[in-house]
Formats: sequence, C-alpha cells, structure tokens
Amino acid sequence: MSRLYDTIEPNVIDEKMLQKAVEEQGPQEELGQLAKREGIDYKDVIELQLDFRNILKIDNLWQFVNLTKLQLDNNIIEKIEALDSLVHLIWLDLSFNNIEVIEGLEALVKLQDLSLYNNRISKIENLDTLQELQVFSIGNNNLTALENVVYLRKFKNLRTLNLTGNPVCENEQYSMFIAAHLPDLVYLDFRLVDENTRELADIKYQYVIDELKQGEAQALAKLVEEQARQKELEHHKAAYVEYLNGPFLFESMYAEDTEAARLAYLPGMADLLETYPSSKFVLICENLFAYGLKEHEKRQAEVSTFYECLQEAIQDSQKQGTKIILDFENDNQGVFDYSFYFFEIAESKLVKYNEDISQLSDTLMTLEMQTVDQLEVRQGDISSNATVLCFLTFFHTMAQCRDLENHHHEKLLEIAINTLEKIVKSEFDEEMPDDVRLLFVDKDTIVNAVNASHDIHLLKIDNREDDIVTKANSWSSSVHKNELNRNRNRVREINQYIDHLQEELDNMESLEQME
Repeated sequence: MSRLYDTIEPNVIDEKMLQKAVEEQGPQEELGQLAKREGIDYKDVIELQLDFRNILKIDNLWQFVNLTKLQLDNNIIEKIEALDSLVHLIWLDLSFNNIEVIEGLEALVKLQDLSLYNNRISKIENLDTLQELQVFSIGNNNLTALENVVYLRKFKNLRTLNLTGNPVCENEQYSMFIAAHLPDLVYLDFRLVDENTRELADIKYQYVIDELKQGEAQALAKLVEEQARQKELEHHKAAYVEYLNGPFLFESMYAEDTEAARLAYLPGMADLLETYPSSKFVLICENLFAYGLKEHEKRQAEVSTFYECLQEAIQDSQKQGTKIILDFENDNQGVFDYSFYFFEIAESKLVKYNEDISQLSDTLMTLEMQTVDQLEVRQGDISSNATVLCFLTFFHTMAQCRDLENHHHEKLLEIAINTLEKIVKSEFDEEMPDDVRLLFVDKDTIVNAVNASHDIHLLKIDNREDDIVTKANSWSSSVHKNELNRNRNRVREINQYIDHLQEELDNMESLEQME
C-alpha cells in the first residue's frame, strides 16, 4: 500500500515530536502559554494525535500513562510495539500504516475502539486480553479466511465490525456467516445487521453454531478448571508446600537421573524397585503438605491480627502526634508576627521557642519509638513461629526422606557389587545391554554410577528443603521490611517538619541581626 509521502524521510517518535504535538493540541489561550513556559507533564495528557508524521517506529510513549485516546494513523508504521505503559487507552487508531501482524496490544485491557483499517494484515489474532472491545475496524487488509472471523466470538462486547475491502468479503456466504457467528453484532461494514439476515443466518448455520457452542462450553470448563488449579497451586506456594501432595518429589528424583535407566537392568532391581518405600516416601510428603497448609492458616491469622494491631497503633500514634503539634502551634502562636517581633519579643522568647522545637522533636520521636517497640513484640512472635515451622518440622521431614533414599542406595550398591563379582568370576549368564555392561569394566565405574544416581536424588531433596526455608525466611523478612519502611517514612516526616520550624526560626534571627 503506497503512500503519497513515501519519499519523505521516515521519522521516529522523539522528544521534539512529542513536545510539539502536545503543545499544538493543548490549550492555545493564556493557560496554554503558561503551560508552555512551565513545561507540560506528559502524565496529564489524555489525548494525543501523531497522525500524518511519516512515523516508522512507535517509541517513547511510556510517559503518557494516563492516555485514553491515541491517533497514529496515516504513517508508515510496520510493527505494533512500545504501548505496554498505555494501560488506560480506550481508543486507538493505527489505520493507514504498513502493519502485517496484530501484536503488542496485550496490556491495553481497557481498549474499546481499535482501528487497523488499511494495513497489510492477513490474520485476526493476539487480541485475547481486549475483552472490552466494542468497535473493531480492520477493513482494507489481506484477510482471506472466513473462518478466522470466528475468533471474534470471544469478544462479548463487540458491536461494530468493519471488514470491507478484504478478500474475505467476496465470499457469497460472507454476511450470513458473520451474522450467525457474531450474534451480538449490531453494525457490519457500516450497515445495521437486520433481523431478517440474522434469522436466515441462524437457520442456515444452526448445527454449526450448536457444535461451536458445545466446543466453547468445553473450552470454558477446561479454562475454569485450569484457573481453579492455578489458584490452588498459588495457595500451596504461599504455604511453601507446592507439589508435596503426591509423588511429585519422588518422581523428580528420577526425572533427571540418566544412570537409573541403566541400573534398572541389574538382576534383582525389579524387586528392589518394588520394595523401595516409595509409598512411604510419598506419605511423608503428603503429611508435610497437610501440616504446611494448617500452619499457613495459623500464620495468616497471626498476620491479620498483626496488621490490625499495626493500624490501631499507627492511628493512636497519629492522634497523639497531631495533638502534640497543635498544642505546640497554639503555645507559640504569634511568635513570627513581625510587628510584635521587632518591638516586643525579647531574646529569651526566641531561646524558649528554640527549646520548644527541640522538645517537640524529642516528644514525637519518643512516640514513634514507643509504636515501634509495641509492634516489634508482635512481629517477633510471627517471625519466631515461621522459623520454628521451617527449622523443626520441615528439616525433620526432609531427614526422613533422606533416610529412605540412603537405605535404597545401600541395597542398590550391594546388588551392583554382587553383579560385578559374578561377572568377574564368569558366573553371570543373564543378558544385559552393551551400555549397561560397560558399567562393569571395574569396581570404580559401577560404584561411581550408583553414587551419581544417589547424589541426584539427594540433591533434589536438598533443593526442595532449601526452597522451603528460603521462602519462609523471605516471608518473615517481608513483614519486618514493611514495618521498617513505615518507621523510616514516619521519622522522615518528623525531621522534615522540625527542619521547617527551625528554618523559620533561623530566618527570623537573621532579620533581627539585620535590624
């Protein structure tokens, strides 16, 4: 699709272009001139027009976080990109460009009106997150498959669709097909979808639509099931016990164990694997899983109580702090009255005011420290409980898993040595794959293979234990960090207020010296 301005040098969206566009589209009266002098904050811009500027690449729009309407039509843009920060966008025009693939729109979940008219797009795709979409214009593109329009059924709010100028429109079943598959559509190609067309379409495609609905219902059921599964998994992760409610840990021990497959050919291994206490191993994991969930509920209750105490303590502290500051200001009202200051305020008055500022600072800091001390006791209880859970119960459980693996390893090593001795004495008559027989060239080789398998199993157990402890400690630290940040912010507020009072006093003293 040619452009009349293709001979013009391509542009990129830079600061100069953005500044100019914002100034041109902003108020032009006195208020607009003032904004130009003081600078325009891009966060305040709601609508932005960047059409007819020969833009080749979308870029540098990340500052327009509150943008709701964006015009990028009539450029030479080849790729949809760099729009992730525009999460409030409702209206987007990318018509008359050179776009070939629909992409880069995932973050625009509030988008209601999208125009991709007159581009080079051959497939409708990658719009799944745009569930608010109401108007979609994709005419004058390269859409050829009528079945591709079925993709739009997932957009329950879509009411206006423009497909004019696409090869797909030449299909004699086009209007009927669209009306049947998009029953909520009101306007198609700038025309109202009349009831007669809709009724005929329903009759013609009744069986197809029924089958389609059945498939959609099954897909929705699977989606709901998967979402429930993910929600449950997140709950398990919060309790640090994900994948402990079954044979997952046991199976993971063998998933990356390349030696286990070869060692399975050893005589007596079938019986050993049957007697390996895998059921006991799994039972240990499941017991830990149940215990972890139970403790998680207790921990959540403790955290909830802690934050309730935190809010109460903060509100009480703020109430007392506000009273202290009001008393201070009332007591020192009129200190900076110039007429009073120059003629009647004695040096002792300023000295007393300075002392009052110091006392105010000490009082507010003491109040904050009392709040911190009050919360530290409660916070210490929570952290202690989490630590006990990790370092006692979890460690003990993982030790049981190691004991089972060590016992299995001893039996396996015994079988391997016995097999080696039979091979050396030429008493081994059973068939064995060549790669397995290579393990028995000497004692070191077979022992190393058995030990390598054992090390992999122990590493899986160790990693799972470390993961649990790391997450528990991270949670405990996060509770402490949140309170630490609150305390720092409060101390900063107090210091800023005291500095402000001190600065006022210093200014008055400077004036006195000038007099």
